[in-house]
This record gives sequence, C-alpha cells and structure tokens, in this order.
Amino acid sequence: MQTDHTPHNINVDAAEIDKFSQLAHKWWDKDSEFKPLHDINPLRLGYINRFAHIEGKTVLDVGCGGGILTEAMARGGATATGIDMAKKSLQIAQLHALEGGISNVAYRLISVEALAEAEPASFDVVTCMEMMEHVPDPASIVRACARLAKPGGWVFFSTLNRKPKAYLHAILGAEYLLQMLPRGTHDYQKFITPAELARMCRQAGLELVDSKGLSYNPLSKQYRLIDSLDVNYMIACRVAG
Repeated sequence: MQTDHTPHNINVDAAEIDKFSQLAHKWWDKDSEFKPLHDINPLRLGYINRFAHIEGKTVLDVGCGGGILTEAMARGGATATGIDMAKKSLQIAQLHALEGGISNVAYRLISVEALAEAEPASFDVVTCMEMMEHVPDPASIVRACARLAKPGGWVFFSTLNRKPKAYLHAILGAEYLLQMLPRGTHDYQKFITPAELARMCRQAGLELVDSKGLSYNPLSKQYRLIDSLDVNYMIACRVAG
C-alpha cells in the first residue's frame, strides 16, 4: 500500500474514518455489517460496465474501503486503483487482493483532492460509491473525481437521497429495524438530493448521462435497479472529450 503526502486541510470527517477503521477487519465477512455492500456489488459493477466497458481500462475507486468494488473491477479486467483515508481498511483490501493473487490492483492512502492535484486526467473510469455523504464538502469530491478522469472518461457516483423515504429505509429500516447496518452509520442531514448532485456535476464539467435507484426487498432479501431515486441512487457521468 502506497502512502502519499496529503495536506492537513483534507476533506475528511475524523469520526467517520474512526468508525470505519474499527470495522475494518469485517470488510470481507459477507455476513457482517458490510453484507449490503457485498449484495449490491454485482449491480454496481454491472451498471458501471454497461457504460464504461472496464476491461483493459484504468479505473479509480474513491473511498474504496476494504476494496469490495475495486477488486471486482480488477477481476473484470481493469487495472484498478483504490484510495481511502482509512489506513486499516486499505490494509485489509491489500491483504485480500494478495491472498486472491490479484496483481492488477493497487491501494493508496491519499485524499482524492491530493491525487487530482498530482495526477489529473489519469483514469478512464472513476467511481465514488457511498462516500460523499460521509465528508464535509461533497462538491470538492465531485470536482476532484472529474479532474482525475481522462477526456471522454466516465465518472460514477452513488449516494443517498435526502428525502423522508430515505430516512425511513436507510436509517430506521436498515439500522434500527432490520439491523443490517450499525446504528449511526448514516447522518440524514448529509444525504444529497439528485438535483444537488447534478448541480455539483455540472459545475465540475461533467455531463449527467444516466441515473438509477437501488431497491431492497426485505422478504426476498434481494436488491434490484429501479427508476426511482428516492433512497439509494447511482449516476453515470461523462467527461467532455
């Protein structure tokens, strides 16, 4: 794992880093608090691949955590890099890749803003999943992701909509009733509406190409992509080329 110099005024919430660091050893336990991420990963990967065709591409996973999506993209034939500010999570990601014999993946302890400053226009595909609602300045993340993508490249975001339905599903439902996530995982005030995210993307020079929501059926325990963006949603953006 490469550790890069990052400025002191980084766009992170220390409490959020600590929270995920304490859970780091569970990242690859598919029955742990990270089970939802494992369950939705095939949907995410399929959505990304539908637009970006990642085989043979250079991809960057921003806020990669334990590497669930990063490693999946590497297994899909991409040269993958995952970055995060939680060192313990990156160590778990690197160990899992090593144990799996995956050589086309690398992990770096660096902020996305610092990487964008050092290596702009370096990646064919940039992904940032379920990360923006955990930082003080999500617009800064969007700008950095846009800057890191090559002309004509793709940028994908996923986050939670700031609507009462999202509060019911993601916090009351997932954290309290179904106990799928630890209590306190999400802060409703940090959720981002699709209109807000679209504005951030436009201001960063990105063209919004597509959007899809994620739905969970507690009876079948299955996730699927839907048109409604009321709770979890993903967007696909293109950099002008």
